[in-house]
Amino acid sequence: MEKVAIIMGSTSDLDTMKKAAEVLDELGIIYEMKVLSAHRTPDLLFEYIEQIEEKGFKVIIAGAGGAAHLPGVIASQTLLPVIGVPIETKVMGGLDSLLSMVQMPAGVPVATMGIGNAKNAGLMAARILAINNIELRKKLENYKKAMVQKIKDIKIQ
Repeated sequence: MEKVAIIMGSTSDLDTMKKAAEVLDELGIIYEMKVLSAHRTPDLLFEYIEQIEEKGFKVIIAGAGGAAHLPGVIASQTLLPVIGVPIETKVMGGLDSLLSMVQMPAGVPVATMGIGNAKNAGLMAARILAINNIELRKKLENYKKAMVQKIKDIKIQ
C-alpha cells in the first residue's frame, strides 16, 4: 500500500496543501496530513519523521511559507524523497519561500515545486510511487489522457 505524508508548518497552509491531497484522493493514494513546524514544534517534527518509514510512508510533501525551512529540515532527517511546496506569502508573494527551498545545500535534496503548486507535488509523489506500481502508473496515464482531452474539448468562438 502506497502512502504519502503531507506536512505543513501552519494551519494557514491548508488551503494550498489540500490540492496535493485532492490529487492523491483522485489517484487512490493513501495519505496523512499533519501540521508540524520546524521552528515551533521541532521535537514533534523529529519524532514524527523518526517513525515515518516504519509507518509505511514512501514520499513526503512539505509545505511552508516565509523562511520555509520545513522541507529541508525533514530532508535532513530521512532518506525518503521530500517534495517542497513554497506557500505564497504577503511579504514577497512566496519568493522568499521558494528561495528557502530551492537553495538547499549539496547533500540535502528537496524537489521543489512552484509557489503554491501543491497539485504538482501530489502528482510528483504519485510519479515516484508509480516507479514500482503498474496499477498506479496506469492511473497516471489515464489522468494525463483526461487532461489532454480537456484541452482538445475547448471550443473557442
